[in-house]
Amino acid sequence: MRRFRSEVLDWLEAGRAVPGQERDVLRAAEVLPSPAEWRAFLGHLALWLGTIALAAAVIFFFAFNWNDLGRFAKFALVEAAILAGLLACWRVQPDGAPGEAVLVMLSLLTGALLALSGQIYQTGADTYELFAWWAVLILPWVLVSRFSPLWLVWLTLLNFAAFFYFSRGWAVDDLLWTLFALNGIALVFWEAAHSAGVSWLRDCWPPRLVSIAAGIGATALVVWAILATGEGAGIRSLAALAYAAWLAALYGWYRHVRPDLFMLAGGVLSLIVAVAVLLSYHILDAGSGAYLLIGLVVIGMSAGGAIWLRSAAREQTA
Repeated sequence: MRRFRSEVLDWLEAGRAVPGQERDVLRAAEVLPSPAEWRAFLGHLALWLGTIALAAAVIFFFAFNWNDLGRFAKFALVEAAILAGLLACWRVQPDGAPGEAVLVMLSLLTGALLALSGQIYQTGADTYELFAWWAVLILPWVLVSRFSPLWLVWLTLLNFAAFFYFSRGWAVDDLLWTLFALNGIALVFWEAAHSAGVSWLRDCWPPRLVSIAAGIGATALVVWAILATGEGAGIRSLAALAYAAWLAALYGWYRHVRPDLFMLAGGVLSLIVAVAVLLSYHILDAGSGAYLLIGLVVIGMSAGGAIWLRSAAREQTA
């Protein structure tokens, strides 16, 4: 009955339940969590908080005692924790919650080991190399884990590596194109695996996070195309076409193939930002009336987008 959760809440809000029996209605509709579900939730919460706290404890321990520990003691501390994690992986199932927690801890400790090596030996490596090698070294664990949050960690490392690499004197558009392409391709592969029925990629929230990164990249790219007057018209037109293609793909997929209001709302917000920047660039010098016009356009687009999203929500629940 949990699929009727919104209808039950609407009934309660409209006062259709017998006064004083609201909790009984929620319990009958399975809206309230059961004691077993509370125990499972608290168990998972303790597991993940403990995993993160353990990894952070190792890092902060040798950071706080940096001057009192020799380099071999520092390496031994991190490597002993990694070895203990590998032994734990041998005893637990990698696709269960304990195994996933251990693999996440191992991935975090790998980054700590790389940072420790660079700090002690002063290798002179650039920051992007740390994140790139971090992503390469934990890739086997990411593949074995079949755990979507760890895939998000891996994608985040790639984003940091790309950001720091293209921040070393490259043009801004190179950075924007790279981040947009990286996250856009990741979203495409995620949706393809989701449609293929890959069970551990069935959650809705991971692709939403990836879409936020891809949407920020697409919006930043079109804003650059509007404001970068010193660049070639061909490159700016290509950026505008890429943004339009992204909006069209977003609408087609999340409106007709796999309806998702969150994704559509993100597209509406991005379009409002792009139109506001375009109007500001062309008419802002016209005087105070331009501010009023831009404000009215933003309000009108926001209201129109809200009405359209509400109609799309009604179609999805029909």
